[in-house]
Amino acid sequence: MRIAVDAMGGDLGPLEVVKGVLEAAKQSRTHFLLVGDKSLLSSEVQRAGLTNVEVIPATQVIEMTEQPTVAFKKKQDSSLVVATRLVKQGEASAVISIGNTGAAMAVALLTLGRIKGIDRPAIATILPSNTGLAVMLDSGATVDCDPNNLYEFALMGCVYAEKALGISLPRLGLLSNGEEDSKGNDLVKRTNALFRQAFAGDTNLTFVGNIEGRDIYRGEIDVVVCDGFLGNVVLKTSEGVAEMIQTLLKEEMNRLGFAKAFALPLKPAFRALKKRVDYAERGGAPLLGINGVCIIGHGRSNAYAILNACKVAERAVENRIVETIRERISLSPSPPPLA
Repeated sequence: MRIAVDAMGGDLGPLEVVKGVLEAAKQSRTHFLLVGDKSLLSSEVQRAGLTNVEVIPATQVIEMTEQPTVAFKKKQDSSLVVATRLVKQGEASAVISIGNTGAAMAVALLTLGRIKGIDRPAIATILPSNTGLAVMLDSGATVDCDPNNLYEFALMGCVYAEKALGISLPRLGLLSNGEEDSKGNDLVKRTNALFRQAFAGDTNLTFVGNIEGRDIYRGEIDVVVCDGFLGNVVLKTSEGVAEMIQTLLKEEMNRLGFAKAFALPLKPAFRALKKRVDYAERGGAPLLGINGVCIIGHGRSNAYAILNACKVAERAVENRIVETIRERISLSPSPPPLA
């Protein structure tokens, strides 16, 4: 397996990306292609002395503030474009980027194209719950959706839950402001009616109906479907709440003073909690619906998050996520008409 990594994106700089990739290379037989400034990356790779890490030169960088499609046209030798092109040419099995999310989506779409039968791509994000993990999509790729888009998201999300999380009969929920079928905006109401008809008797999933935001974390659902605008708000809010809880726990521990010793036995529990809610544990999210494995990571990703993004890419390739989505869509190429 060969995985291309855009080394020039992210808030913490290229060396943090290199550190994460080198750690992934130590733990895996995968061959990693670090794409970016050769003079900057080569010395770090040579110092590590690993034979399964290679530097692919790229002379340009797509900045976070650049308009995605314009940057794609003007910067054909950018690290992101070169890394994605390696997948298109069959020289890599997957591409990872933690830079400009909009640019990563645009470059993937324009270079790799969409799976036949998929109208819009979706970012599938893994969220923690009381009983394990849940997949939410879309998390920001397509902000304006119609029911057909959400139908495609549902199919792709269930495939990802099956293949990546090992859930044989995923429970599918439509995110709304109430559980009743009558709740939600026009998009949710029309989509609910479509799902009721399309997934009646489906042996690959169980459509439970509308769900509320709290249901995601209760462990009562495996796949959550919504438009990219709502999904991104949920994702960023969840990250903020998780960070707030961690900060408050630290503050309260420090406030204990002489009683800290009595709280020491709780430290393993606090560490376990951090591990469950930290986005770095998930590493990155796949952009589903694209003709190739494309993993998008958080802009603030540290080396540990990069390591886990590499693992996400490896699992996506090993589990044939793209091929399975292609097969599933071919069986249900378009939503049935509403009665």
